[in-house]
Amino acid sequence: MSDEPRFLRPNAIIEPLVDRFYAWHHTVAPVQAALNLSALQLPMLESYLQSPQVHAAACANPELRGGYFVNIPERRAGEVRDLVAAIKRDRAPMLRFAEAIGEAETLLQQEATGFDLTPLYPKLPPELNGAVELAYDTGNQATLRFIEPVAYRSPAYQEERQSVQLSLEPGVERPFILSTPRLPSPDALDLDIPFRHDGLRELFAARLSPTTVGRLREALEVPDDRVPALERLLTDAPGQAEDRHIDAGGRIRYFGHACLVLQSPEATVVTDPFINADTNASGRYLLSDLPDHIDLVVITHGHQDHIVLETLLQLRGRVGAIVVPRSSRGNLCDPSLGLYLRHLGLPVAEVDDFDEVPFPGGKVTATPFLGEHADLDIRGKSTYWVEIAGRKIFVGADSSGIDPALYRYMRADLGPADMAFLGMECDGAPLTWLYQALLTRPVTKKMSDSRKLSGSNAEQAGAIVTELGAGEAYIYAMGEEDWLGHVMATSYTPDSYQLKQVEAFLARCAATGVKAEHLLGQREWRW
Repeated sequence: MSDEPRFLRPNAIIEPLVDRFYAWHHTVAPVQAALNLSALQLPMLESYLQSPQVHAAACANPELRGGYFVNIPERRAGEVRDLVAAIKRDRAPMLRFAEAIGEAETLLQQEATGFDLTPLYPKLPPELNGAVELAYDTGNQATLRFIEPVAYRSPAYQEERQSVQLSLEPGVERPFILSTPRLPSPDALDLDIPFRHDGLRELFAARLSPTTVGRLREALEVPDDRVPALERLLTDAPGQAEDRHIDAGGRIRYFGHACLVLQSPEATVVTDPFINADTNASGRYLLSDLPDHIDLVVITHGHQDHIVLETLLQLRGRVGAIVVPRSSRGNLCDPSLGLYLRHLGLPVAEVDDFDEVPFPGGKVTATPFLGEHADLDIRGKSTYWVEIAGRKIFVGADSSGIDPALYRYMRADLGPADMAFLGMECDGAPLTWLYQALLTRPVTKKMSDSRKLSGSNAEQAGAIVTELGAGEAYIYAMGEEDWLGHVMATSYTPDSYQLKQVEAFLARCAATGVKAEHLLGQREWRW
């Protein structure tokens, strides 16, 4: 192996995996991961093994895009069969934990009738002992509260599930992350290491500082026969963009989806980083356009397109802190974002509404986030107010303007916004698309379809802009970018309701003198 200085290629990517499935919040956090493995992922793989042709046909049908169908060729069904057997063997404690949750829920439904809950503790399945508290809400409904730090210390959390697949950005859409496990590939480097492994920090530091093949091989514990795969990820020159820093004024760059990079000469704040690495593409900013140091990353909520591990893991060692909203501490549908990221080796600052996080020359204020979570009691969501280089920027993500009075309070406390950034996915997926595995009681299809993962429509977005007094308003691309189909799996036509609502919003802004734009690709603002 050569001792010549080497850099990580700018188009190198990482897919973090748990039991070969792409990792996101609900497949890593122990309680939710156990339920998703038991009620969703394992049955889906078994369904594939029964009828791989059905899954193949569904994956080829544009009408079923984003459905739970396994996109693996039938010739590799034997590998899927081996994966199923390994999950049943090695993840038995997780599967039993999920079963125990169902038993405890049945116990409460049958025996928690408004009286003292103390007699029920001895009846709990032993897998839950010490990890839950039984409680009534003020409507006298009994519930399980999970003591999440204990769950991370229990057999339900198995770090050995974690691995990474390293490769070069293929430039074509990858399989949908919620449905298709990543099998080994000769074009990828698969490593059985946890996400917090120090070798990953060493690898991604090589974007900025040279290393050697030998040093990386040792740091990542790469087997001798896979060293050529490691070498393919490296190059002899750095690939960082020359204009990634500024020396005066302020700048905002739109990197796609809900990702903004807000800069002054002293500091950088990045929102919901989900960043492409395809160096053969044009019209978009890439990982190589990020500044070397990022003071704060702010995360708005826990959905898989807003807290994206394949980007966050590449920023280890370059970020001062990742700011996340504090969860409700124990609610089944609201796992802690802070615990999740800390267990992956990332620096975290948790915030409640109107908490402030300073950075050189400015500050971030967490502000309330309404809606978008199918009416579930989820507190781990936040919008943000970023004050940088003399500007006030509202980062609205997928929040809804269902109650405009909230934004009136924000303006009274923080002053009018110079710029507002919003999502308008106003006809989102139904409740069960993302939360089916966590529902302890069935809901009808009619109920699920009425409770969508929807942000603001034109009227609601307009109300937000009006109440904030924003002079400029920008609507994120809502999964329209062709490079994030593996996560979003959305399909729009010019007649899609969402795009018609964006047009209506832009017309409203034009009529009221607000500068507005629907973003797609890259965009830059300087002052």
